[in-house]
Amino acid sequence: MAGVTASRPGSLADRARGIKLVATDIDGVWTDAKMYYSAEGDLLKAFSTYDGMAVQLLRDEKIPVAIVTSEQTEIVKRRAEKLSIEHVFLGETDKLGRVKQLCAELGIGMEEVAYVGDDVNDIEVLQAVGLSAMPCSSPVLDRFTPDLVTERAGGDGAFREFVDLILKHR
Repeated sequence: MAGVTASRPGSLADRARGIKLVATDIDGVWTDAKMYYSAEGDLLKAFSTYDGMAVQLLRDEKIPVAIVTSEQTEIVKRRAEKLSIEHVFLGETDKLGRVKQLCAELGIGMEEVAYVGDDVNDIEVLQAVGLSAMPCSSPVLDRFTPDLVTERAGGDGAFREFVDLILKHR
């Protein structure tokens, strides 16, 4: 199957300079996409501290972060609270609609949004934003070619790598 390529006007650096919101999926981006269960049935996920620092680096630049995930877990909610992420959308079935709604609330355009996702339910958003990324570990890189494929896998600092690219061009 031929992949769809992100083709947007302007250079990658120019588009990165105009970013006013960074939105992100969680599983497969901030995590390794695996679900770990304890013997007691507790769900566990591992998060990279590199990605947590990326949130702080964005905050320092006054760029908000939005988590948009189809998962409905307390773990993601707690991670977002620890990092003081204001825009957190759990159990989201219409990611594109949610990002558009958030843009309207923030008074920004979709071209001012950077989004990183890794699976089929992220492709619509990836196609619609100003700057798109997918971790090298994404199983759908044959279906969509983002502006950036990170060298780091999901759960291993892929979000941080994307943020570093954005901040490099500010």
